[in-house]
Amino acid sequence: MSQEHEYIKRTQRDYTLAMKLQIVSEIERGHISVTAATRSYGIQSRSTVVRWLRKHGSFDWENQIPSNMPKTNDQQIMELQAKIKLLEKQKKLPEKQVDQADKKSIIFDMMIDLAEKEYNIPIRKNSLPGQSIELKKNKK
Repeated sequence: MSQEHEYIKRTQRDYTLAMKLQIVSEIERGHISVTAATRSYGIQSRSTVVRWLRKHGSFDWENQIPSNMPKTNDQQIMELQAKIKLLEKQKKLPEKQVDQADKKSIIFDMMIDLAEKEYNIPIRKNSLPGQSIELKKNKK
């Protein structure tokens, strides 16, 4: 007597959250492998279980280390040094932008001076900021 297994197409909705969490927990505790879980629970694809591990598990997939595993002092120091380098790089960007803006301002002033001298026309306003406020009041 041989049992024939009929292929049944399943979707993510066929698996309850409780079932997913149970499988993830068993795999993370080392009771069962991903491949064994797919066979014993009738899951069609290994990638389905891996997706559950990424979504519901406690493994840090970005750094490829378990998140509950304590980091050594050397690892912590290296991470902090990398963060410092990143922050220093981010800090230099606005300073560089301010420096470029100052240089542009100086060049624009030189261009205006040259244009006023070359064409003998006033480009800049000669009024002070306080005077323009008083002019607005007088016009009303």
